[in-house]
Amino acid sequence: MAKEPVPGRVKTRLTPPFTPEQAAALAEAALADTLDAVSRLAGRTGAGMVRPVLVLDGAPGPWLRVPVETVPQASGPFDVRLAAAFDTAAGSPALLIGMDTPQLTSNLLADACRQLASADAVFGPAADGGWWALGLRRADGRLLHGIATSRPDTGARQLDRLVRAGLRVAPLPVLRDVDTAADAEAAARLAPHGRFAGALQAIRASEAGEDCSRVAR
Repeated sequence: MAKEPVPGRVKTRLTPPFTPEQAAALAEAALADTLDAVSRLAGRTGAGMVRPVLVLDGAPGPWLRVPVETVPQASGPFDVRLAAAFDTAAGSPALLIGMDTPQLTSNLLADACRQLASADAVFGPAADGGWWALGLRRADGRLLHGIATSRPDTGARQLDRLVRAGLRVAPLPVLRDVDTAADAEAAARLAPHGRFAGALQAIRASEAGEDCSRVAR
């Protein structure tokens, strides 16, 4: 699940301290790192049949550097859009991730897929109370309908829904979404060689250059 990295429409909670253009650049880099991890998983021997699909709010553009099948997000509240993404794979195994965790690795994704082969679901909680990954061995959007998103208890409510449905849920590690400047710094430290870390470093270097220019004047 991803949003087109358009300034003013994406990662708005990063503004301030970042400008809308900087926030969009960070979102683009985070998505690029995420798609790299997905592509590496799809190319791994023994990973099974992996079909990467980008469920996009917006339109593909030059920022989409990795060839990937793209489908539009459904309209409506976010829980409806998440449910619709699962319904495109109804009855089949599906793993849904966001674009907010550039520290994600293909090893983490491979582990999630392995666990999904035996468990009914896999669930990766996010540090802010949401979730970064949700996998269902039999995709069913009804398991997501009506669960309010962007709340401190979103993850707990979603996990409770899965358990009450009688599913055996395998846990995944807690990851930190990039929602704030502190999150961005933390994610960059966890993946210092990724595009996200490079984008953040470029922004910091540009700001430092502007500060030096003002002092010189």
